[in-house]
Amino acid sequence: MAKIRLMHAKLHRVCVTNANVNYVGSVTIDTDLIDKVGILPLQEVEIWNVSNGNRLSTYVLPGEPGSGVICLNGAAAHLCEPGDFVIIAAYEERDRAEVFRTGHEAKVIIADKHNRAQHFFTQTLYPDEGKILFNSGSSKTPVISNA
Repeated sequence: MAKIRLMHAKLHRVCVTNANVNYVGSVTIDTDLIDKVGILPLQEVEIWNVSNGNRLSTYVLPGEPGSGVICLNGAAAHLCEPGDFVIIAAYEERDRAEVFRTGHEAKVIIADKHNRAQHFFTQTLYPDEGKILFNSGSSKTPVISNA
């Protein structure tokens, strides 16, 4: 059984609201955002800082719903400043053969300047006669065969 790691959730271009070095660690994210894309508290996420190129891995703490909070805590606070734009992605392990049988879906939010969902869509892998089709919302494209 070959396992692969696939993105299942992404918060695209959210704006860092706080950076708190005097905290144990993690990233605090508005609960409305993590609920909408299916990220769980304590789940590992990768963060890519669009503003300065820094990349890091940490875990999620739920923030106040509707607050728009994106707060980097602990050591991560040295890699991001308030006002930086970041991408936050969460992954899950899947059995490759199962993906070819049943497909896969990732939920994506593109945020507005207040860290609210400006656009919400899914990116989907569809099985199709031994191939996987990728649908970004506008078209299905063959990307790989199961050979």
